[in-house]
Amino acid sequence: MTRKQKHLLTRILVAAVLFLAGSLLHLPEYVEMGVFLVCYAVVGWDIVWKAITNILHGQVFDENFLMTIATIGALILGEHSEGVAVMLFYQVGEWFQSYAVSKSRKSIASLMDIRPDYANVEQDGKLVQVDPDEVQIGSVIVVKPGERIPLDGTIIKGSSALDTSALTGESMPREVEPGMEVISGCINQTGILTIQTTKEFGESTVAKILDLVENASDKKGKTENFITRFARYYTPAVVFAALALAVLPPLITGQAFGVWIYRALTFLVISCPCALVISIPLSFFGGIGGASKIGVLVKGSNYLESLAHAEVVVFDKTGTLTKGSFAVSEIHPNGMKEEKLLELAAYAEDYSNHPISLSIKKAYGKKIDNSRISNVQEIAGHGVQAVIDGKSVLAGNAKLMEKEHIKYKPSVSIGTVVYLACDGKYAGCIVIEDEVKEDAPAAIKLLKSSGIRKTVMLTGDADAVGQKVAGRLGLDQAYTELLPADKVDRVEDLLKQKSEKGKLVFVGDGINDAPVLARADIGIAMGGLGSDAAIEAADVVLMTDEPSKIAAVMKIARKTIGIANQNIVFALGVKFLVLVLGALGYANMWAAVFADVGVSVIAILNAIRAMRVKQPNMTA
Repeated sequence: MTRKQKHLLTRILVAAVLFLAGSLLHLPEYVEMGVFLVCYAVVGWDIVWKAITNILHGQVFDENFLMTIATIGALILGEHSEGVAVMLFYQVGEWFQSYAVSKSRKSIASLMDIRPDYANVEQDGKLVQVDPDEVQIGSVIVVKPGERIPLDGTIIKGSSALDTSALTGESMPREVEPGMEVISGCINQTGILTIQTTKEFGESTVAKILDLVENASDKKGKTENFITRFARYYTPAVVFAALALAVLPPLITGQAFGVWIYRALTFLVISCPCALVISIPLSFFGGIGGASKIGVLVKGSNYLESLAHAEVVVFDKTGTLTKGSFAVSEIHPNGMKEEKLLELAAYAEDYSNHPISLSIKKAYGKKIDNSRISNVQEIAGHGVQAVIDGKSVLAGNAKLMEKEHIKYKPSVSIGTVVYLACDGKYAGCIVIEDEVKEDAPAAIKLLKSSGIRKTVMLTGDADAVGQKVAGRLGLDQAYTELLPADKVDRVEDLLKQKSEKGKLVFVGDGINDAPVLARADIGIAMGGLGSDAAIEAADVVLMTDEPSKIAAVMKIARKTIGIANQNIVFALGVKFLVLVLGALGYANMWAAVFADVGVSVIAILNAIRAMRVKQPNMTA
C-alpha cells in the first residue's frame, strides 16, 4: 500500500468513527452538527479543493464538482448525516480505485524493474559503476552474479545462467557462454560475464521495451474512447438536468423548493459516472498487465480489443511454427546399421559449418576422431568426397550419385536428402528437416478451440515441404513458394474473406515480415527476445518463441472486453434506474450512495479480474 493510500485510509477511518459518534450518540443538536462538519472536513476537504481548483482552470463538470455541490447542498438543507455519508462512501470508492490501479500496475511495474541502474566499466584496472546511458558501443563491461545486464552485447569471457523471466515470463534459466549474444534486462545468476556492448542504451532491447510499455496506455480502444466521449457530454447534461429538476417543478406546481432541491442533489450524486470512467480503463490496463505476466507485450488497448475479435490467424513458417534450424528426421540405411550410416555422414561432413552438416554432427553426438579422415574434397553443387578408415565415402545430393554413377534409391521423403555411398556402393540416405516447435501443434488446437475460424500458413518453401508442415500441425490452408510481395497479396485476399467485425492476425518473426505485419489488422512478432525488428514492426510482441502464447493473449483480450462490457451494462443500468427513482422522489441519498460508490466498487472489483491470467494449457 502506498503512503497516499495509507493517508486516505486513515482519514476514512477517523471520519467513520466521527460519523458513528454523530449518528449513534444522543448529542445536542449543535454538537451533533459540529461533529458532522468536522467529519466532512476530515474526509472531504481534498475533493472540495479539487473542485475549486478545477473550476479556476476551466474544468467545471467532473465528479469532484458533482460531489461537492451535492454534499454541501445536503448540509445546507440540514441533511448532515446524509451529506457526510455520501462524501465518506465516495472516498471509500476512491480508495478502492487507487488500490485496484496500484495492484494492476504491479505486473507492469515488475516489467519496468528491468531498467538497469548502472554498468560496470573497467577504468585504470578497477571496476567503476557508470550510468548505462554513458557507455559507448564497443565498450567492455563486467556483469557480476546477481546484477542485471545493462546493455545488449556479446559475451567475450565467462559463462553463466541468465534469468530472463522479466522479459519472457519463463522461469527456466538460459545458459550462456563466450560468443553468445545477450540482451539487457536479464539477471546474471552464476558466473562473472565480460561483455562487449553492441548497442547504446537508447537502442537496447530493454530501452525499447520500457518505451513500449510506458506508451501502451496512449493507444485507446474503441470502448475506452466511447467512455471518454460519453463522460464529456454526459456530466454537463446531468448538471443542467439537476438544475432544471430543482427549479422548474416548484415554479410550475407551486411546491416547496426544498423538496426539489433535495431531489436534484440526490440526482447529482447518482449521476456521477465514476464506475464507467474508472473501471473501463482499469479493465484494459489489467488486461495489458496480465498479458505481460506471461511474456506478451501488447502495445495498446486498441490492439487488445482487436485481438478479442480475431477470426483468421495467418502464420509465417520459418521461425514462427518451426525453429528455423535443421535436424535429422529420418535415417534410411542400405546394407548397414543406422548408427554406422550416421557416423559416415558425420565424418564426411566434419569439415563443414553448413547448417545441414551441423545438424548431422549434432545427431551423431560423439567426438570425431580427425585421424580417421583424409583426402577431403568438396564437389561444388554436389557434396563431398572423403576417405574414412581407408574407405572412399561420398555424401551429397542426388546429382552426386548420378555423377559418380552410383545406383541409388531416390528418397520419397520430404525435406533435404543427403545420399551416401561407400566404396562405390549405395549406403543409404539421411533426411533433414526444419524442426517444428514443440508447442506448435497444441497452439493450433488451442486457437481452433477458442473460436478462430481459419488458420493459414505462408512460406517460401517448396510446396511438398510446406504442405507436410501444414498437415502435421492441422492448419486449414497453406500457401507455398511465395516471395515477400506474394505474402502481402495472400493477406489481402484473406482480409476480404473475414466478416465485417472480424480481425486478421498475422504472426511472423518480425525480421523479414514487416510489410505483412503492417498490412494485417494485428501484427504479432514471434521470438521478440533480442529482435529489434519484432519490437518495432508488430502491435503485439511475444517475448518467447512459443506459439501457444497467441491463444493465451487472445483469451485475455476476450476476457478483458467481456469485463468492460459487463461494467458498462451494469453501471448504466443501475444508474438509469436510480436516476428515474431519484427524480420521482423514491430514492434518497442512501440510494444515491449505492448508485455511485457501490456501483463503482463492484465495477472496480470486477475489473481486477482482468489481471488474473493462467498459463496456456498445452494439453488442449
